[in-house]
Amino acid sequence: MLPILFKIGPLTVHTYGLMMAIGVAAGLLFIYVQAKKAGLDAPRLLDAAFYTVIVSLIGAKLILFIGNMSYYVGNPKELFNLARSGGVFQGGLAFGVIFAFLYFWKKKIPTWPAADIVGAALALGHGFGRIGCFSAGCCYGSACSASLPWAVTFKSPYAHSLTGIPLNTPLYPVQLFEAALNFLNFAILFIILKKKKFDGQVFSFYIINYSIIRFITEYFR
Repeated sequence: MLPILFKIGPLTVHTYGLMMAIGVAAGLLFIYVQAKKAGLDAPRLLDAAFYTVIVSLIGAKLILFIGNMSYYVGNPKELFNLARSGGVFQGGLAFGVIFAFLYFWKKKIPTWPAADIVGAALALGHGFGRIGCFSAGCCYGSACSASLPWAVTFKSPYAHSLTGIPLNTPLYPVQLFEAALNFLNFAILFIILKKKKFDGQVFSFYIINYSIIRFITEYFR
C-alpha cells in the first residue's frame, strides 16, 4: 500500500487520485473511440461524459456526507478528508446516470447507443479506481486468517489517519477483488458491445453485473 506516490517540493501526488485520473482518462478514450466507430457525435458524447464525471464525483461525496452527517457535524475538520475521498460509488452512479440521460435528451444524443458505450467505460474506469482505493486503504476488507495467500497487512499510519483502516492485521484485499472483477466486467461488456442484439443491452448488463460484483464483495468488506 502506498497512499502517497511521490512528492516534488510542495506537490504531493496521491496514488488514489492518480489511479482515478488514469481510470477517467481510459474511460474517456474508450468512449471517444467507440463513439466514432458507432457513428455517434464523438466530441459531443465526450463532453457529456466529462460533465457526468464531475456530477458523479459531487454525488458520491454528497451521499457519503449524508450517510455520515452526524460524524462530520461533530468533526468538521474531517470535511477536508471528505473532499479528498472518492465518496460512495452508488451515489455517484445514480447522480451520473440521471444527469447523463438528461444531457443526452437535451443535446439530442441517441440515449441507449451512447449508454452502451458509457456502461463499458464505467467498468474500465472503476477497475483503476479500486486499485487506487487499495493504495489509500479505504473501503478495506474484514479480518481474515494470516495463512491465506491473499491476506494483506497494512502498516501506513497516514492511511490509518485518513480511513481508520486497522494496521498490522491480516485483511481481505477486497478492493483488489473488486478491481479484478470490474476489469472482467469490462471485457464481458466489450464483447457484448460488439455483438449486441439491441440498444441498451450493454448498459443493462453493466447494471446487472456490477450489482452481482458488489453483492459478492460486500461479504468480504
